[in-house]
Amino acid sequence: MTDRKPCKVCNFTRQKSYGLVVPSLEELKVKGCEFLGFSPTDQVTVVLEDDGTIVADQAYFLCLPLNTKFMLLHDEERWSPVRKMDGGTAWMARESVVLEADAVDAFSAAPPWFDLAQQLKQDLASVILMSEADLQTLVDAPCPELASALGFQEKRAEDLQQTLQRVLDRREEERQSKELLQLYLKAAENEDRRQEEPNQPSQGDADVPDGVEVDSASGFMPRTLMVLKGKTSPETRLSTEDLQVVVSRGVEAMEQVLGWDRTRTSTLLQACNAELTRRLQQVQAVQSIRSNTQPDGSQQSSEKSVETSAQGSN
Repeated sequence: MTDRKPCKVCNFTRQKSYGLVVPSLEELKVKGCEFLGFSPTDQVTVVLEDDGTIVADQAYFLCLPLNTKFMLLHDEERWSPVRKMDGGTAWMARESVVLEADAVDAFSAAPPWFDLAQQLKQDLASVILMSEADLQTLVDAPCPELASALGFQEKRAEDLQQTLQRVLDRREEERQSKELLQLYLKAAENEDRRQEEPNQPSQGDADVPDGVEVDSASGFMPRTLMVLKGKTSPETRLSTEDLQVVVSRGVEAMEQVLGWDRTRTSTLLQACNAELTRRLQQVQAVQSIRSNTQPDGSQQSSEKSVETSAQGSN
């Protein structure tokens, strides 16, 4: 019994973990497959659970500390670090992981959505901590491959992607509502300033914020380009300012930016123009409601102020 080694073994999702006492690396593979429900004929690779180091040498196995935790991987499986959740601040700081050079190469071969899929597989509620870029990555992932990574049927994976798209759309609607409110408040502020200083010419407020990253080739922010190339209704997820820029560029310029054919680009611009018109109508409706509560003499000034704010965001 002195040559038998206590250790732990788990599968690559870390959802199953067992304690074993084995005398050798080969025995670890045999018993590990048995406990984890693998076929006895499966070819598996043994790695250290904490850093992914491959364990293929019996002498090295015997040198490891007692109760070392191992992971058994099939041919198609790749080791990945544990994503630790901290109850709401995981998006602020990712866990720092140090990997050996060969482990880094192996891990980088996985598609960018794979790690996000593993996080969802362990806890679907983690979706609330994901950024819009992470959600878009999962939406754009190939459905059959995503289903395989999650252990879902393809129909369920497709439903998940549609749900994530709705989450993105809802966040964009909230952003648009905030922009509409800000536009209304800016119009009201400009109107008040006009009444206080009737002889002073108004100045545009469309200053470009410092530190905004803009793609030098297209003139758009990376997020705007990502939304434009999205799967469904990208026009509903753009800000009013971005819609104005897209429409003003025209079909030929946007063909170069997006790398699309004329028909597809024209369809997108028509949708953007319709969405921009709808939003401006909403602004006018809000202003109309406000005007009904003001004296008749201030209605014309109020309407002009809204038009000035809408043009200032162009």
